[in-house]
This record gives sequence, structure tokens and C-alpha cells, in this order.
Amino acid sequence: MMELYEEAENLLARKETDTAIHLLQKIVDLPVPVENKEEHLKAKENAVLSLGKLLAKQGLAEELGKLIQAVRDIVDIFSKAKAAKLIRELVDWFLDMDASTGNEVPLCKQCIEWAREGNRVFLRQSLEARLVALYVDTQSYPLALSAASLLLKELKKIDDKSLLVEVQLLESIAYHKIGNLTRSRASLTSAKTTANSIYCPPKLQASLDLQSGVLHAEEKDFKTAYSYFYEAFESFDSVDNPQALLGLKYMLLCKIMLAVPEDVHSIVTGKLALRYAGPEVEAMLSIAKSSQERSLAALEKTVVEHAQYIQGDPVVKSHLADLYDNLLEQNLLRIIEPFSRVEVEHVSVIINLPLDRVEKKLSQMILDKKLHGTLDQGLGVLVLYDDTSVDKTYKASLQTISGIGTVVDALYAKAKALN
Repeated sequence: MMELYEEAENLLARKETDTAIHLLQKIVDLPVPVENKEEHLKAKENAVLSLGKLLAKQGLAEELGKLIQAVRDIVDIFSKAKAAKLIRELVDWFLDMDASTGNEVPLCKQCIEWAREGNRVFLRQSLEARLVALYVDTQSYPLALSAASLLLKELKKIDDKSLLVEVQLLESIAYHKIGNLTRSRASLTSAKTTANSIYCPPKLQASLDLQSGVLHAEEKDFKTAYSYFYEAFESFDSVDNPQALLGLKYMLLCKIMLAVPEDVHSIVTGKLALRYAGPEVEAMLSIAKSSQERSLAALEKTVVEHAQYIQGDPVVKSHLADLYDNLLEQNLLRIIEPFSRVEVEHVSVIINLPLDRVEKKLSQMILDKKLHGTLDQGLGVLVLYDDTSVDKTYKASLQTISGIGTVVDALYAKAKALN
């Protein structure tokens, strides 16, 4: 068996992948001889890991699923710790693959059931955490929250802090996705508190920072969000994780939302960011340019051209809607500035937007007190009023009266004390 494994390694070195896969599969299927059992077991373990890694790299999801099933059937020949390690690594590779077969959830559940039957507690909990992550990835948020809730109760009892942080983070992401920001923030705070008491791997720490940035951005605190995204980007980059690109994208988004789109170009041309140049970064550069020019037409064109990277990301999409509203307000204010009375239709022609859309936005601006005027819908006219300066005398008078009241109360208290 050892000779076969060495032959498979030589085939891999010569890039003869198909032959190597066939040979590694043969090693996995072969029974372990009694003589030199330890050596043969080591060869079989290495063959399983090499084959799993190779199938994942080649994107052969169906074959990897069959391998997991085969390993579960022969896993009794290994020690419990080794068996758990093999299954966990194979399942991780299967779930991390880009090729979606639709069998991810059933396969994960089968492995959890197998671990439960074999009383492999730590493996089962680890796989259940992966199942929660899988539910989040497939947008099954109620199922993710339900599974996370049960798992968290169990993990708190046995004090497995590393896995506890992962599940609390996943719970925070799921709550954020369904719009429950309060619960999302609470779960993230719990995850950070737990993470402070243990060593946190760079990837997990980066994920915590990324989620912190997302929640701060939701609260419109883009300055703090930028700091978290920067930390996440650096951590992901240090371990060569593709999530680094997401951190960079959100960093650029924060700069655009902070009304400093000119900073975007300097970040993109920086030493760390250069290696992530691509369509997603191009999309953010295009948005920054539109924001700098205060051009609604350019922004709409960018959204259409880069729809996959803008509309496909809920965080960018949500903040882009706010940016569009801000640009629309700025453009409307700039157009109506010279007028005291202007037809709404004339404004819609200049801004090149439908009449009802312009009318709705002007109404909203008047109600939000961003615009001092009124809409005459009968004539289709926007009537603008001069900004009236607020007389500060009344406010000063009230403060003086309040101050006198405080002095009289103090004098009364002293007089009472003397008596």
C-alpha cells in the first residue's frame, strides 16, 4: 500500500491527475493487511486526504461526496481522533467548493447523524456548526438561527470557546440578514467577549471585524466601520483568504459614503490592494467617480454595467440606495437654487428623471425640512420660501428665567437652613 501511495505522489508530481485519482481511489478501497498495519493505515489516511484535496481542487463534488460515504464505512479501522479529523476535513473541503450540487445539507446531516450514533461529541458539534454556516450561505436564516440556538446551549455547558465564537458570529450574521440589528449586535458582542478570553485565529478575528464593520455601517457610522473593514482586510490578506476582497470593497464603500470618493483611488493603488484589482474593485471605482461628479446618470449606468457585483451584494446595494438619494437631493437643490417659483416638469426635464419621481422626492425633502417651500399640485409648481432666521431672543429669555428660578430655589434653601 505504501508503494502504491508513493506511485500516486509521483503521478501527481508529473501532473497526471486522472491516473493519480484512480490509484488513490484504489488505495482507499483496499483492505488493510495485518502485517505492518500501522504503516498501511498511515498510507490509507494520506491517500484519503490527498484524494479529498485533489477532488475538491478539481471541483468534482459528486465524487468527493461518494468518498465521504466510503470513508464513513471504513473509519472504524482508525482511532476516534483520526476518524474525526478525516471526516471533518473532507466535509470542510466539500462545503468550501464553489460547485453546488444541492446535496450539501443532506450530506452534512448524514455525517452529524453518523457522529451522534458513534458518540463522537466534538465532531458532531463541529459539523453542526458547519451546518449553521451552510444554512446562512443558502439563505435559510430561520433554520440557521434554530440550529445555532440549540448548539449554543450545548457549547456553553462544555465551555468550547473556540466553536462558541464561530456559532455566535454566525448567529449575528443570520440576525443581520433578517433585519434584526439589535439581536445581531448582541450576538456579536457575546462573540467578541468570548474571543477576548482565547487565542483567536486570524481568519476568525477578521470575520468578527468584518461583521462589526457591517453593523457600524448600518448605523451610518462609516468612520468606525472603515477601521473595522481595514483590520479585516489586513487579517484576511495575511492568511491569503479570498474574503480580503470583500473587506477592501467595503473599505472603498465607506470612503464613498463619507463623501471623500477621491480617497478611493489612493487606496486601490496602495501596495496591499493592488493584487486584488478586478471587476469588483472597478465597480467601486466607477461608483466613486459618479459620486465625485455628483452624476446620477453615471451612477445608474454603473449599477447596470456592474449589476453582478453591486446588486448581488446586499451591503453595497443597501448603501448605494442611500448614496443615490443623497445625490438626487444635491442635484435637485442645485437646480432649484436660482428660483423662487419653478414648474416641477421643468425640474424633471433638467434632471432627466420621470415627473412623478421628482415630485415624490421634493415632497419628501419638504417633509424632512431639507427644503423650505410647498408644492402646488394644481399648477404643478414648486413654490420656494426665503429661509427665515430664527429669533434667539425667546430662547435666551427662557434660559434666563430658568436661571433665575434656580437662584431663587437656592436662596430659599439657604434661608430655610438659617431659620
